[in-house]
Amino acid sequence: MTTSKSMPHTARKRMVIKLGGSTLEGLNEAFFDNFKRLQESGVELIITHGGGPAINRELAARGIQSHTLNGIRVTNEAAMKVVQSTLIGQVNPTLVHELTHAGIAALGLNGFDGQLMVADFLDQAIYGYVGAIKTINTSLLEMLMSGGIVPVIACVGANEAGQALNINGDTVASEIALAIGADSLLLVTDVSGIRIQDEYQSIATPALIDQWTEQGHIYGGMIPKVQGAIDGLRAGIPSVQIVGETLIGTTIIASSKLHSP
Repeated sequence: MTTSKSMPHTARKRMVIKLGGSTLEGLNEAFFDNFKRLQESGVELIITHGGGPAINRELAARGIQSHTLNGIRVTNEAAMKVVQSTLIGQVNPTLVHELTHAGIAALGLNGFDGQLMVADFLDQAIYGYVGAIKTINTSLLEMLMSGGIVPVIACVGANEAGQALNINGDTVASEIALAIGADSLLLVTDVSGIRIQDEYQSIATPALIDQWTEQGHIYGGMIPKVQGAIDGLRAGIPSVQIVGETLIGTTIIASSKLHSP
C-alpha cells in the first residue's frame, strides 16, 4: 500500500470541500444540488468534516470538560472517545446519507480506514489526544475518485499503535488537498466569506487579512478560518476560498497575483 503526502498534479479538476460543524447542521437541498452540479461538470470531490456542535452536546451530556487552545480542541482520553464516537458514529453516516439521497455516490471514511490518515501526537503534554498527520493513503482516495465516488472523511486519525487522535478540521482539509494535488480548497462556513463593514469581499490577500484582523473587522471564529486558508495557500494549494452554502464567497490569493497582469 502506498502512502504519500504529495503527488503530481493531474489533468482532472479536483476540489476538497471542508464542512464545519455548524454548517453541517443547516444543510439544505440546494446545498447538495451545488455539489451534484460540480460533480457532473467533471470535478472530482473530496469532502472533509468536523462536528463541533454535536461533540459539544455529547461532552456536556456526559459532564466532560473541554476547551480550545490556539484554535485546537484540547482532548483528554474521555473527550477523545466522545469525538471518535460522535464523528464516526453519528455525523459521518448522516452526511453520507444526505449526499446519497441527493444522488451523489459517497463513502464515509476516517483515519482508521485503510490507514487513510496515519498521525502522531501533536504535543500530548499540551493538547492531549490531538494528532498531526504523517501520511495520507492517496491510493485509496484515487481509487474511489476514479470510480465516481466522493470520499467523506471524518477528522479522526490514528497513530501506528491504533490510537485514535483528534485532528483539526482545517488541517485535514489542507493536508488532503495537497496530497491529492487539488486545484482548490473550499472552507464552507455559515457566512458567505469575509465581511468587512457589512460588505462581503470577493478577493482577499494575506496582507489585507492581517490588516483587517488588526483593525478588529475579522474576529472570533473567522480568525482560525482565515489562518487556515492562508496556511493552505502558502503550502501550495492553487486556490483557497472561504464560502457559504452557495459555495460562493471570498477567494484568498497571494499578494503577487493581485498585481499580475
